[in-house]
Amino acid sequence: METRSLSLIVCTLGRPLQIRALLQSILQQTSPPAEILIVDASSDSKTEQVVTLERNDTGDEWIKYFRVASQDRGLTRQRNHGIQRAKGEIIVFLDDDTIPEPDYFAELAACFDRHPDALGVGGYIVNEVQWHRASPGHRLSGAVFRAGEWERREDYRWRLRKILKLAGTLSPGWMPPSGHGRPIGFLPPDGADYEVEFVMGGASAWRRDVFARHQFSEFFEGYGLYEDMDFCIRAAGEGPLFVSTRARLAHHHAETSRPNNFRYGEMVVRNGWFVWRRRWPQPSLMDRARWWSTTMLLAFCRLVDVRGPSRVEGVKEALGRLYGALRVLGSSPLKEIENAPREFAASRSE
Repeated sequence: METRSLSLIVCTLGRPLQIRALLQSILQQTSPPAEILIVDASSDSKTEQVVTLERNDTGDEWIKYFRVASQDRGLTRQRNHGIQRAKGEIIVFLDDDTIPEPDYFAELAACFDRHPDALGVGGYIVNEVQWHRASPGHRLSGAVFRAGEWERREDYRWRLRKILKLAGTLSPGWMPPSGHGRPIGFLPPDGADYEVEFVMGGASAWRRDVFARHQFSEFFEGYGLYEDMDFCIRAAGEGPLFVSTRARLAHHHAETSRPNNFRYGEMVVRNGWFVWRRRWPQPSLMDRARWWSTTMLLAFCRLVDVRGPSRVEGVKEALGRLYGALRVLGSSPLKEIENAPREFAASRSE
């Protein structure tokens, strides 16, 4: 597959410096996409000015800029806005604070070639975790996660989950009936392709025909969070998804335009419950107990996090998680879809 069939969509809000860095990295690609769509929800013109400068430098119109109205702000709405305007056979998403390696788009296209039945392909983030080759004969401990010939350290939360039998056994990228599966960051950097159930939305590529049947759900207002997992799980019911560990990029986690710690904690629980129950509508009593036990454990971990100045942030996030749990217990988030069929009709599971 040639990358001229790829359209890149970047949704952004108040991050002009990150947009500049991303666009400049795309100019260094060995096989750049056919078009770049910047979908901007900023209240000022700084991002538009950056895009205009980059257009002047490249001398063509392959970078397209769209300013959305206030009612269309939010990650899922901006993604849907871009999808409607993209022309490529493959729709690629990148977060505005990512930097792809020079062969990123070529590797995405190559993965689709290797797997003609793939509906989606995810990229592989390389700057968040340190992996090491496993030493021959080295005994595996609870402080280490091993995948093939590679291993990485487990943080204290995963160690606690192992001790309490809450870690699960499914491969990374698959959601167990009890929820709280391992993310794709636990896949090793070995150059292989891995079939998964979900990928990171800000480093993903999709065949265009997927969007004839699915949109990103507007249940996930504003910042999003788990909106990509929700979309992936619905799409994965129709065909396979893969992560290409050759399609590498860095994710720099810009601090601007993020929700506050309390709001983030609330979203982690409420949105997480929503996606879990969309994937597993009738979990067993044991799986329900495991989901709630893990949720409370992670809230407690943030509550007692004493790593310097992050302690206050951890307490706020923990309180947000507890508030999110109370909201779920008070009213199922799934009822919001049932009570608003017009808004969510295109996103509902069959």
